Amino acid sequence: MTIRIDGHNLTVEDIIKVCRDGEKVELTEGAKIDINRARDYVEDKLAKDAVIYGLTTGFGRFASVKISQEETAQLQKNLIMSHTCAMGNPYPKHYVRAAMLLRCNALASGYSGIRLSTVQTLIDMLNADIIPIVPEKGSVGSSGDLAPLSCIALGLIGRGKVEYKGKVVEAKEAFDDAGLVPVELAAKEGLALNNGTQMMTAVGVNVLYDAMQLLKTADIAAALTGEALHAIRKAYDPKVHAIRGQEGQITEAANMRDLLDGSENAKWLHETKVQDPYSQRCMPQIHGASRDAIAYVYDKVSREINAVTDNPLVFAVSDEVISGGNFHGQPMALAFDFLKIAISELANVSERRIERLVNSQLSEGLPAFLVKNGGLNSGYMIAQYAAASMVSENKVYDHPACVDSIPTSANQEDHVSMGTTSARTAALVLDNAQKVLGIELSAAAQAIWLRQEMGEHGIDNLAPATKAAYDFIRTISDPIEEDIIMEPELAKFDEVVKNNSIIEAVEKVIKLR
Repeated sequence: MTIRIDGHNLTVEDIIKVCRDGEKVELTEGAKIDINRARDYVEDKLAKDAVIYGLTTGFGRFASVKISQEETAQLQKNLIMSHTCAMGNPYPKHYVRAAMLLRCNALASGYSGIRLSTVQTLIDMLNADIIPIVPEKGSVGSSGDLAPLSCIALGLIGRGKVEYKGKVVEAKEAFDDAGLVPVELAAKEGLALNNGTQMMTAVGVNVLYDAMQLLKTADIAAALTGEALHAIRKAYDPKVHAIRGQEGQITEAANMRDLLDGSENAKWLHETKVQDPYSQRCMPQIHGASRDAIAYVYDKVSREINAVTDNPLVFAVSDEVISGGNFHGQPMALAFDFLKIAISELANVSERRIERLVNSQLSEGLPAFLVKNGGLNSGYMIAQYAAASMVSENKVYDHPACVDSIPTSANQEDHVSMGTTSARTAALVLDNAQKVLGIELSAAAQAIWLRQEMGEHGIDNLAPATKAAYDFIRTISDPIEEDIIMEPELAKFDEVVKNNSIIEAVEKVIKLR
């Protein structure tokens, strides 16, 4: 299918289809009319020699410097070249694809004063998979993502490096091969291309989407651990959660009931114990709070992906060009800082469940570190260390970037959001959390196998949903009889979490919320 954009109806799921799956993009007819209306208005103002910020003036601290009509095109080109100050490793390609789509969608609203041909060329670049190389550091998140978006615009004008057909080449070379013509920027177009929150939102929307899947994986991991440690299902009784009224908690309890329904390991009640530790008993409350936080971020992101965030804004119908501040990334900065904390908590409680699996004083009779012949073999001892390391590292990344601000542009831009740092660190937190949950999946499956080996309730007594998860795990990993090189083993589980294949296996049996 083709994703049709008009500046108003793009969804998180649409973005993922374009940035990861390569779906094509096109403008709606209504968007073309809106873009042309705003551009006609800009051309009229230029003909009248009106003084308008960014069209006939300099930028930031240079807003008081008048630019002649003859110099307006050079002004826009200079803006892009001078602002390409991003540094560091390149963003992953799918992040840049998402940013290009988001920029096109914002321009499609018809408030930026850009030419239709310029927007179309950016769409043509995206559809031809000509993706500019964008270094990941250098944005303070206001006035938007100036440095990274300038790198995208640089490719649009045929300058700089791009990724094309699996290679990094000069932009002009890629354009020639694809039959495209680089853009010669006209008045207002540089600002329309590099003023906005699209880079931070592109990173954040990808993290958000994966976090939504990670919630399901976290529930599956907790359920497998519950099987291994003989959890008490009564703690997930809907009556308990209804009287608190927290939506995420209610949903999580329902997931746990469904995942463990029919288990003879995790019984509704146990004769030998009254309650489980918090990491198991309070799983709906912990995971549920993260679920609610992620839902909040989803709402904020869904608004931002259809927002107009450049400056100045062209209101052709009311005959106004307004210099505002929609480029300020604060709404996304707070949201992405919240997102990374929510993701971290999924890893935090997972590591605690891993500890209960490997610690023979806490594991309901399982052998120490989940291995036979302990002492000669260390089993999962250091797997828990690795989880602890990544959980600790996340606590560093969790420091909210949004509470910092360093004035820029000679104090004209005296409060900035640092939202791009919020999004980038959220991506780092996500990667760690995925790895920690992968370790829990591996350890829980090992523990269930050991129960069977010990002649206790184990594989044969799993619930249908957890049996589906366990059986899938055994298609990629065998039980560990004696010590092996662990890194390749744990890497398999990291990939299982990232590609959502364990979710697919479980959802053949039940539908997770």
